[in-house]
Amino acid sequence: MTEQRTTGLTYADAGVDIDAGNALVDAIKPMVRATRRPGADAEIGGFGGLFDLKAAGFKDPILVAANDGVGTKLKIAIETGIHDTIGIDLVAMCVNDIIVQGAEPLFFLDYFATGKLAPDVGAAVVKGIAQGCLQAGCALIGGETAEMPGVYRGGDYDLAGFAVGAAERGTLLPRPDVGPGDVLLGLPSSGVHSNGYSLVRRIVSDAGLSWDEPAPFMPSATLGRSLLEPTRIYVKALLTAMGASDGIKALAHITGGGFIDNIPRVLPDGTGVKIDLSAIPVLPVFRWLAKAGGVAEYEMLRTFNCGIGMVIAVDAAKLGAVEAALSAAGEMPVRLGRVIAAADGDERVQTEGRLAL
Repeated sequence: MTEQRTTGLTYADAGVDIDAGNALVDAIKPMVRATRRPGADAEIGGFGGLFDLKAAGFKDPILVAANDGVGTKLKIAIETGIHDTIGIDLVAMCVNDIIVQGAEPLFFLDYFATGKLAPDVGAAVVKGIAQGCLQAGCALIGGETAEMPGVYRGGDYDLAGFAVGAAERGTLLPRPDVGPGDVLLGLPSSGVHSNGYSLVRRIVSDAGLSWDEPAPFMPSATLGRSLLEPTRIYVKALLTAMGASDGIKALAHITGGGFIDNIPRVLPDGTGVKIDLSAIPVLPVFRWLAKAGGVAEYEMLRTFNCGIGMVIAVDAAKLGAVEAALSAAGEMPVRLGRVIAAADGDERVQTEGRLAL
């Protein structure tokens, strides 16, 4: 329809630029297209995303869904102007929660909300989301961009992600036979991942540091860039290991709540774990945070991943096969401890040794 009115308020006058939104969609189409996989081959732009479970090879699937954000790590991305990795974090936080259920992530949708849409910033964010989807082997089939002046200030933005995966009926994790004697393996993290950043930012502020200074724990990079190191995505390595052996009984993604709160979520009643803290490959960033912030060991264990982003409970008789499969997939599994019996009132996560802080 031809526009007839030449006076009066417009949506742009109210702070929402439809043309900027359309420009963003055009810019991200090639990135989205690159994430196609069996089951998802449609273009974005429709009113809903489509996925064909039969084309993906499933016969009797159970769907598994997860959603998450990246917390106040976003503030560092916004304040540094580094927007091309935060999308990887968004995908990681969702798909890592899907894989711990024993399911393969299939597709992903994002929600990007901002006060003033800058197409180059939006495209950088989506570039990271697409990269995360490629790492996870899932398709980016849609999303929503919302320009909301009055809710967000200027270029501030927020992100939410939604992932759906599937597993054949009867293969979901954790298995009911998790029990004493099972061995705990840990998969190394890449850094702080996407939890604990309110504390991280408080420590940085109290230390009087700026984001463009060399990182005290990694002088070859700026503090901002080093703290934006994206969350590791464990999906492909774990799918490989689960396909090579039936020895994996449970998986725990070490996110908010650290070891203390996350591991018990996959344990049956009457069990706990004993972890050798000296076996954890503590990364330099955690040693610096503990020292600069005066953060106690228990608080570190309940807030951060400390160097281990995924914990695996493995049948002791099949430990060698699981370790070999993980190593062949590029992982460096660490033996952390074991599953133990735990009576009512016992600590579910017991420790020995000390973190190398």
